[in-house]
Amino acid sequence: MSLGVSPVPVVPPTVVVGDDGLARCSWGANDAEYRRYHDEEWGVPVHDEQRLFEKLCLEGFQAGLSWITILRKRPAFRAAFSDFDTEKVAAMGEPDIERLLQNAGIIRHRGKIQATIGNARATLALGESLSELMWGFAPDAAGRRRPQSWSDVPAVTAESTAMSKELRRRGYRFVGPTTMYALMQSTGMVDDHIAGCFRAA
Repeated sequence: MSLGVSPVPVVPPTVVVGDDGLARCSWGANDAEYRRYHDEEWGVPVHDEQRLFEKLCLEGFQAGLSWITILRKRPAFRAAFSDFDTEKVAAMGEPDIERLLQNAGIIRHRGKIQATIGNARATLALGESLSELMWGFAPDAAGRRRPQSWSDVPAVTAESTAMSKELRRRGYRFVGPTTMYALMQSTGMVDDHIAGCFRAA
């Protein structure tokens, strides 16, 4: 029987204290692989060309999936795509695509596999540093306020939209504005560790 009282919405915590006594962003508090990724990688600046290309590709593969799925499959992705060496990936052809579609260790999505190869070719055709191009869209950290809760963390920004537009212009695929904001977070172009997280210190 309804008493006409609306239930109080349950707000998920933004920061969780782990068994080790460290306060973490709630998404990185439970699963061991997420915890390692949160503590060691997420928000850490990445300038290395090969690792940036890897992040670009893996964020594209993640579209529509959970990031933990990608993390657990990352070793298989690295093996399948020659550790994301752009020259080796760019040289892949249809036989490689068919082979990769049989590889249960990765995400077997033809469009994303083709995009990875095409993005490698686009990177080689840049005529400039991928790192310099991408970091050129990083917002000014001095003007950013530390997010206090997940409601303060955007899904898309003007900078991620501009990055997406420019990469698309240069022939990249699976680089939408939301995907590019996730890449900005993962490569340290923005630091979205929530206030109270030990990494936000």
